[in-house]
Amino acid sequence: MFKKVVLFFVVVFCLGAVAQAQSTVDSASVNSLPPLTEKELAKIKKKEKDSTWMATHIPQRATRRSAMIPGWGQAYNREYWKIPLVYGVLAIPAITYFYNTSFYNKTKFAYEARFKEQNGDSSDVAAIDPELTGLSIGSLQNYRNSFRRDRDYSILWFILAWGLQVVDATVFGHLRHFDVSNNLSMQIHPQFNPHSKTPALTLSFNIKEKSKKPLLIAR
Repeated sequence: MFKKVVLFFVVVFCLGAVAQAQSTVDSASVNSLPPLTEKELAKIKKKEKDSTWMATHIPQRATRRSAMIPGWGQAYNREYWKIPLVYGVLAIPAITYFYNTSFYNKTKFAYEARFKEQNGDSSDVAAIDPELTGLSIGSLQNYRNSFRRDRDYSILWFILAWGLQVVDATVFGHLRHFDVSNNLSMQIHPQFNPHSKTPALTLSFNIKEKSKKPLLIAR
C-alpha cells in the first residue's frame, strides 16, 4: 500500500513538471513573436469593431428607419455614399411638384379670369400672370390640365422613389449577413449521360460549416 501511494505522488509530480515545462515553452514562443505594427493593430481593431457591429446589426431596423427618414436605413447599413443619391433622386420629383403646382395655380386663375371675361366680368384680367396674358382661354385650359397632370405624376414618382430607397436599405441590410467567404463554393463539372448519349453539365454547391474555434490573437 505504501508503495502505491509513493508511486501515485511520483506520477502526479512528473505530470506537473511536464505541464509546467510545456507552459514555459508556449510562453517563450509567444514572447519570441515579433511585435505587431500599428497598421496590423489598426486592422485587428477594425475587424473586431466590424464583428461587433455585425452581431448587433438587424436588417429590419434598416427598413423601419429608411421608411421614417430617407437615407437613415442606408446610414444604419454603413452605406453613407448612398445618402446623397437618395436625396438627389427624391429632389427631382419634389422640384417638379412645386414647379407644376405653381404654374397650375397661375393657369387655373388665368382660365377662370378669361371665363369671367367672356361673361362680362373683367375684374380679374389685370391680375393674370404676364407670361399668360397672350394665351387664349382654350390654351389656358390645356396648360392647366397639363400642369395638374404633371403635378400628380410628381407625387407618384416621389412616393415611388421613397419606396425604392426603403427596398434598397432592406435588401442590402440582409446582404450584409450573406456569406461570401470561401466557405461557400460553386463548381461546374462536365458529364456524359450514357442513356441519352449526350454531354451535360452539373452544377454543385459546397457549403461548409464555419469553424467554431475562437480566433486567438497574440499581442
